[in-house]
Amino acid sequence: MELGQAPVQQIHAPLFEQMKVSVFVKREDLNHPFASGNKYHKLKYNLQEAKKQGHDTLLTFGGAYSNHIYAVAGIGKAEGFKTIGVIRGEEHLPLNHTLQSAMDFGMQLHYMDRSTYRLKNTEKVKQTLHKKFNDFYLIPEGGTNELAIKGTSEILKKESNYDYYASPVGTGGTMAGIIHCLNGQGKVLGFSALKGNFLIEEVTNLLTQVNGRHLKNWCIKTDYHFGGYAKTNFELMDFMKAFEEAYDFLLEPVYTAKMFYGLFDMIEKGAFQKGTSILAIHTGGLQGRAGFGLAH
Repeated sequence: MELGQAPVQQIHAPLFEQMKVSVFVKREDLNHPFASGNKYHKLKYNLQEAKKQGHDTLLTFGGAYSNHIYAVAGIGKAEGFKTIGVIRGEEHLPLNHTLQSAMDFGMQLHYMDRSTYRLKNTEKVKQTLHKKFNDFYLIPEGGTNELAIKGTSEILKKESNYDYYASPVGTGGTMAGIIHCLNGQGKVLGFSALKGNFLIEEVTNLLTQVNGRHLKNWCIKTDYHFGGYAKTNFELMDFMKAFEEAYDFLLEPVYTAKMFYGLFDMIEKGAFQKGTSILAIHTGGLQGRAGFGLAH
C-alpha cells in the first residue's frame, strides 16, 4: 500500500442488523508509519510548500501529548527537515512517550508558559521565535491551515457514495476538508473531542476560506466529549476495549473512541433511516494510547 492510501472495511454488529444500517471504516490509521491518519494529509502540502520556499526547518506548536507534535517530528525526519516543537507549559521529566518519541526523531523542544502560548499567533511571539531560532517554516497548532484542508480534501478521493460520513473533530481542519471534497453530497457528522460549541464557527470559517459556499450538509455532535479534550471515563474505556476485541483494530480515547461511541449511540437511538450507509474516518493518532497506559 502506498503512503497516504487507506483501505475501507465494513464492520458488523447485531445492532446494525437490527437497525438496518451499514457501517464502514476508512482506515486512515494505516496510511503512514509516523504521521498516520489525518496528520499525513494535513502535513502533505505544508511540507511541499516548505521545500518550495527553501526552508530546512519546521516549527510548530502543541501540548505535551500532541499527536501533531509527534507527527511533525516523525515525518520531518523522514523528509529531511529539522524540527522544533513549541510545547505548551513547563517541562516535566521524565518525558512522556509523545515528547520522548519526538526527541528521538530529532525534534528540538522549546517550552512556552501558558499565558505566552495563548498569544502564539501574534506577530510579537512569532518575532521572538524567529530571533531565537532564525529561519523556519511555521505550521500552526494541530496543522490546520488552507494547505492542510487541501490535503484533508483528498481523504475521500474515491469514496463518495455513502449517505453519511463521520469524523472526529479537534481543530476542524479534517472535517472542513471532507465537507469541501464532498461539495454538498451526503451528510457529514463531526464528533467533537472538545467541550463547547465553538468548533461549529471554526469549521464554518475554514469552509468560507477554501470553498466560499455556504454548505449545509454537516453538523457537529457535542454530546460525546466525555468532559473535554483528552478527558475520559470508565464507560468510554470499556466501550473502546469491547470495540477493539470485536473488530481487531485499535482506537485511542481522545478522538476515535469518542466518535465510534457517539456513532453507536446514535444508531441505537434510531437516528438513521433503514438502509443508511455510514463511512467513519479512523483518523489515526494511536501513539496517543501510550499516555493512557495502553499498548499501541
